[in-house]
Formats: sequence, structure tokens, C-alpha cells
Amino acid sequence: MSQRRLFVTTALPYANGNFHIGHIMEYIQADIWVRFQRMQGHAVNFVGADDAHGAPIMIAAEKAGKTPQQFVADIAAGRKPYLDGFHISFDNWHSTDAPENHELARQIYLDLKKTGLIATKTIEQFFDAEKNMFLPDRYIKGTCPKCGTKDQYGDNCENCGAVYAPTDLINPYSALSGATPVLKNSEHFFFKLSDQRCVEFLERWTQDGKLQPEVANKVREWFSVRTNPDGSQSEGLGDWDISRDAPYFGIEIPDAPGKYFYVWLDAPVGYLASLKNLLDKRGESYDDYMAAPGLEQYHFIGKDIVTFHTLFWPAMLHFSGRKTPDNIFVHGFLTVNNGEKMSKSRGTGLDPLKYLSLGMNPEWLRYYLAAKLNAKNEDIDFNADDFMARVNSDLVGKYINIASRAAGFIAKRFDGKLGEISADGDALLSVLTDQKDPIAALYDNREFAKALREVMLLADRVNAYVDQNKPWELARKDGMDARLQDVCTVCIEAFRLLTVYLKPVLPALGSEVENFLKTGPLGFADAEASLGRGHVIGDYKHLMQRVDIKQLDALFEPPAHTEKAQAAIESIAPGGEELAPTITIDDFSKIDLRIALIVNCEAVEGSTKLLRLTLDVGEGKMRNVFSGIASAYQPADLIGKHTVMVANLAPRKMKFGVSEGMVLAASHADDKAQPGIYVLEPVAGAQPGMRVR
Repeated sequence: MSQRRLFVTTALPYANGNFHIGHIMEYIQADIWVRFQRMQGHAVNFVGADDAHGAPIMIAAEKAGKTPQQFVADIAAGRKPYLDGFHISFDNWHSTDAPENHELARQIYLDLKKTGLIATKTIEQFFDAEKNMFLPDRYIKGTCPKCGTKDQYGDNCENCGAVYAPTDLINPYSALSGATPVLKNSEHFFFKLSDQRCVEFLERWTQDGKLQPEVANKVREWFSVRTNPDGSQSEGLGDWDISRDAPYFGIEIPDAPGKYFYVWLDAPVGYLASLKNLLDKRGESYDDYMAAPGLEQYHFIGKDIVTFHTLFWPAMLHFSGRKTPDNIFVHGFLTVNNGEKMSKSRGTGLDPLKYLSLGMNPEWLRYYLAAKLNAKNEDIDFNADDFMARVNSDLVGKYINIASRAAGFIAKRFDGKLGEISADGDALLSVLTDQKDPIAALYDNREFAKALREVMLLADRVNAYVDQNKPWELARKDGMDARLQDVCTVCIEAFRLLTVYLKPVLPALGSEVENFLKTGPLGFADAEASLGRGHVIGDYKHLMQRVDIKQLDALFEPPAHTEKAQAAIESIAPGGEELAPTITIDDFSKIDLRIALIVNCEAVEGSTKLLRLTLDVGEGKMRNVFSGIASAYQPADLIGKHTVMVANLAPRKMKFGVSEGMVLAASHADDKAQPGIYVLEPVAGAQPGMRVR
């Protein structure tokens, strides 16, 4: 098999919040496919990035009292626990606000301009007089002009998928202030998607097998004049407004001061920017990589952003002289318990970090989602009872059970050595080996549910072989050692083959099995080999626990939200003490809080409560601060950390020296009932000297 070169991405999450379970589902789907390709020996670059631009980021950052750059940096700092927690194997995670994206977005725009596909015209645009700003499309809401659904955004309808101008909305209103926006004139830049060249290209590109049939059929509707449910006529593809007016957080359009690229122009360019950043770090040429014959480019996305990825994105790439995607893989949404929309307040939300914090195995979720996913654009449902049954029955009861029933006999009776395989065992293993190519084809076509169904049918055959031969009875009979070793060897070899087929879904477990069986990293080619007589395996340790119903109950436990519960919450003194009297902003501004780096920390001789901290507050000199935190911290635990200190507190002369400030720490008022002191730590990115406002 010749090696393929694959460039794979997932949709870029908007950098205004943490990952939700929909993100994790998409990343797991893409990760399984990528891991399978790597197990086939193919070269894959799998990249992602934060979608960091747009007015929503700017507005959210302003509310948080941060710069947009700091706001998105703080969001990015929280990505790693999710990705590592669910074994997502991105080669690179970047940001659309990175230099590579600024450079590539501007160059693509200039290349499009050379083809005559960029035009300017004065348009009427909604303006919020209360906020004194032009409204981004996503901050205008109203009734969809195509299907009549209320509360739809100003650029596309989430119900029918229609794309339109904000001015087409019925009964528009500002999502920022609620006011009815007024129309004002503004010059905007447009990508001429209605140009016959674009129309002809996109009609070919979207209908030549690159898209799933159901997606291609939906896209076909956007090319022709048709009558909408409200009686209006759609006129096919329209020009795409790619500019926004200042104030806007984004990439400024070349030679157009005060004009910025609409976020959906530069966001998909982030795929290329993340790849370029990865290749630059490796010392490889981005241009050579993208120009290489046979390079395949794939995007995994949700069905809510089909428009941008099947119309705008391929047209941008094609007419700027760049490679277009080989396929766009579209998936549906994730619902809970028979189609119910996820809601945290009703306890039907599935919080990924809560899942991990409860000690739930991330590979339970990977397996369950894979057992539901197929190559179609279909919603899938998370059902708690089904989840527990599939994990406990399939993974533990069928698959893990094979190893647990055989490994002990091999270790105790045969010093961990595998034996000869007789004819009946060889026939069983041949059945498993013969399924390598069919299962590989299912993975390659993203038919994960079918692949896992086939694997579990094979596991059933192996378990039937075990039940037929009963190694536990063979172990009690004289003269049956050779047969016992034979049967258990067949089980171990079968377990290895099943592991090969499951490894794209269960990478961590696959690694544990490799260590247990003392093999190298398993690829699909290893399904055609065997460990062989005399191979020594390691000691078996249980590889996976069963799902506990208590974990599922805790995962979906709704928050208390009754009036009685709320009243009880409001009557509790936070932290064991009432809030201090109200102060004014002028009072607060007198306190100068700064980020400080703990350069050194040491115990104070003669004191059991104090630690001596040496702090860098960005002044070009060090400060000496005494803090009563010795009961909670060892000095070495604090060195190198950042914290928050009161920088303008008058120096205080103490028995052990002068204290030049105060480090902030939290504790409960009743330290006997709730002991503990917690020094405040800012999130990653804060630097010494930054003021806390």
C-alpha cells in the first residue's frame, strides 16, 4: 500500500467559551479517523485552532475588562485538559489571531482581487444608536425571510440553512440592546460569489462526489431560483459581504483603513495557518507541502456551518490559486436521552470536564460515540442506560473478558509463554484476520458504528470458543496442559487482533495492551502476523472497569434551582462571613493590585506561621513580603508561580524584617470546620507588574 499524505482539520471553535460536548464529539470522530490512517502507515497532519476574531469576542472581552487578545489567550489556556483528557491527537493547536493567519488571509484576499472577484459598494447597514456601532450579523436577530422562523441571526438561518443579508430579516432587533436598529450607509467589500465563474465552479465542485449525498442535495438548492415557503423567490448565489467596520477585532483589509475582514473570511484560513505554523516549527516548507502531488485535504464539521465550508471556502481557495478540499465530512448534532436538546439547568447537559472529574474513563465515551457515528449527516443520541449497557457488555463483558479468562493460566502454568495453536484455533484466528480489510474499509469510510459492530461479532465468536473449550476445566484435568496452553494462546492472539481493530477508538487502552503483550505499536498490518510460539507476555492487570450507575447519576444531576433552594443559598454567608460594607469604585481604585512572580520562598526561623516571599512585581527590583501561609504550603511549592499582591500597602516592620506588601489568599472564616489557605494564582499569560482591575 502506498503512503497517503493527509491534511485533516476540525471546525475551529469560537474562542468565547470552553469546549462543550459537541466539540468533543467532533474531535473524537476526526481523531478516530486520523488514528486509523496512521495505523495504516499514512502521513497525517491533524491541526486545529481557536477562531479568535469578530465582534462577539470584542464585546465579551470588554465586558470582562480585558483586551481581546488577553481574552482569547485565557480561553486557549483552558483547552489542554479537554484535548488530553479525551486523547485527542492534534499535531498543532493555533489561533486565527496568529501572524500566519494575518499573512495568509491578506494574501488570499489580494489574490482574489487580482481575478476581479472583489468589489466594493455602498450598502445600508444596521446601526445600533444606543451602542453607537454598526451591528455584526450575529448581533442582529429577527424572523428568517425564507422559512419564517423567529429569533434567527443576521447572516443565516439555523432552521432552514438559508443565507441572507441582515437587512432581509423580518422585524430585526439588536441583540446587544434590544433596540430596533436604524439603517446607515457604509462602503463594504464583497466576494462576487454570483459571478458566473464561481457559480459554474461550485456547481461542479459540490456535485462531484466530494460531499455526502444528503449534503450535496441540500447545497444544490442554493444554486437555483425557487419559491420559498413565504412565497418569495430565491435567486441563487449572491455576493458575499466580507468586510466589517471598526470597531472590530480582526484582520484589517489591505489599503482599507478602518475596514476589517468578516470573521468567516479569515476563520477557515486558520486551517492553513495552523498547518503553516506546524511545518515552520519542523523546518518544513509550507508551500512545498501544499503543492505536493497527491496531498489530500479533509475537514470535519457540523451541519450548522455547511454554507461556509461548501460555498465560500472552496471558492476562496480555488480562485486564489490554492488547493481545494478533497472532502468535507459533515456530522449532525448530539442529543441526550431520546432526542432531548441538551440543557444544563434541566440536568440534560453533558459537561466534558465534569465527566472526567467523576473518574469516568474517557474511552468509554470514545467507544460509545463511535458505536453511534456513521458517514451520514445524522444526529446521534446519548442515552445513559444504553451507554452503560454498551460499555459494560461490549467493552468489558466481551472484549476485556477474553484476556482476563486466559492470561492468568498462561502466567501461572506456562511462565507467560504462548504455545502451539491447533487447527480449530487457527481456523478461528483466520476468521478474525480475514476481517482486517473489511473493517479497515469501514473505518476509512467513517462507518465507525458498523466497524465496531463487526468487531463485537468477532468477540462473540472468540467467547463462544472459550465457552466451548472451558480452560478453567482443562486446568483441573491431568494431561491437558498442552491443550490448555493452546486454547489460552488462541485467546491471547485473538485479543491482540481485536485490539488492532479497536485501537483507533481506544488508543490509551491499546497502549496498555501493547505493554501487556510486549509488542511494539500495533498497526493494521499486524493483523496478518502472530506473536508466535514461545513469545512471553507480561502479567495481566485489569484493563478497564465497568461503568458505575452512581457516576451516571452524578453526571446528569441537575443543579438546584427551586425558589426554596435559591432562598437558602442567598441566606448563607459566603465563605462563612457576611460581605463587607459596600464601597465605591473610588475606594477600590485606591488599592493597587499587581501580578507578582514568586522568585523565592523560604521558611522564617522562629515562626511556624510565616513564609518569606521574594517577589518580582515588574519594578526592576525585588520585594520582601511575609505571609502567614506556612500551614498550607511548602516553600518549594510556590517558587516560580505567579500570584496577586497589594502593591501599595504601606511597608510594615515586623519582628523578622520589613514586609513590603501583601499576597492575596483565600480561606474560610471557620478554619477548624473548613481548614485550608489558597494563594491566588492568575491564569496563564499574566505577567509581573500587570494591574488587576
